[in-house]
Amino acid sequence: MHLSDALNRLPRVSLLDGPTPIQRLHRLEKALGPALGGVRLSVKRDDLTALGGGGNKLRKLEFLVGDARAQGADTIIAVGGVQSNFARLAAATAATQGMDCELVLAPLVPRAGDEYERNGNVLLDSLFGARLHVLAPGIDATGFAQDRAEALRRAGRVPYVATLGGSTPVGCLGYAACALEVQEQSRALGETFAGIVLPNGSSGTHAGLAAGLKALGDNPALVRGHSVLAPAEAARQATIDKGNATLDLLGVGARLDASDIDVSGDQRGEGYGIVTDAMVEAVRLVARQEGLLLDPVYSGKAFAGLLADVRSGRYRPGDHVLFLATGGVPGLYAYASAFLNG
Repeated sequence: MHLSDALNRLPRVSLLDGPTPIQRLHRLEKALGPALGGVRLSVKRDDLTALGGGGNKLRKLEFLVGDARAQGADTIIAVGGVQSNFARLAAATAATQGMDCELVLAPLVPRAGDEYERNGNVLLDSLFGARLHVLAPGIDATGFAQDRAEALRRAGRVPYVATLGGSTPVGCLGYAACALEVQEQSRALGETFAGIVLPNGSSGTHAGLAAGLKALGDNPALVRGHSVLAPAEAARQATIDKGNATLDLLGVGARLDASDIDVSGDQRGEGYGIVTDAMVEAVRLVARQEGLLLDPVYSGKAFAGLLADVRSGRYRPGDHVLFLATGGVPGLYAYASAFLNG
């Protein structure tokens, strides 16, 4: 079964206006000059999706909310960190679908104060009408969400629980579909990408893209994920497991193994959501050369990884590397103090 046929038989709601553009980073290439070693850079702008401030999680939500609708759900319960991009977009999506939304937000990052706790995504969550459950440290967020779902069922509601980052096999289908989109765009551009670089957090974006490429007969190892959450080996195994579960849903008969998944932990720093100098440098560089905003938790660290890989000679002269900009721009406001000097 072809990937497009497999995707078309699964429940889905339309949240994107069409394919997100691929843009060449000409000014950045010029600014980096000889340091690039002849490597060409482009970006796939998944930050340019219109709904709710945009970002990669909308691709996951197309299938998650499709699945919820197929089950007759009237309430979405989404789980994430306090500044979760997924939670924000789940709230925005629920608003467009006439569904209630409850967000279970856990303190995954050692940051506090109004800058982090009341700004950025948290502000938008409330604007979209979600009910927020901000948990104290040590409370199991998934368990809380399941308990809340049971309470809603007793009240006659039909809840649908979407766990951390939407990175379930159903959510991963969004990036399996994106693999098809990238393949079609690369053909239209007459380009062959030597690598696709992205952040690996809850592993769903990487897993879905790898699964889609595998289903298409392309090489999933072209995707290089820079882990921002788990240590590299744990992130790699999670990506393999979620990718294979996605392939099972698609029913295409392909399987991923360890050789298909490339994850680096070099840019993780001290942990999830913790600022690194390389991330700050990358965010400033791309903003000042391209007017492109990367976020401090995901794409900023991943782009720092891309720059480090280019400088180390990982790619050959003439190679064309595609960076996936995953959005999350509201998070910049929650990390304002990291960028105010310099």
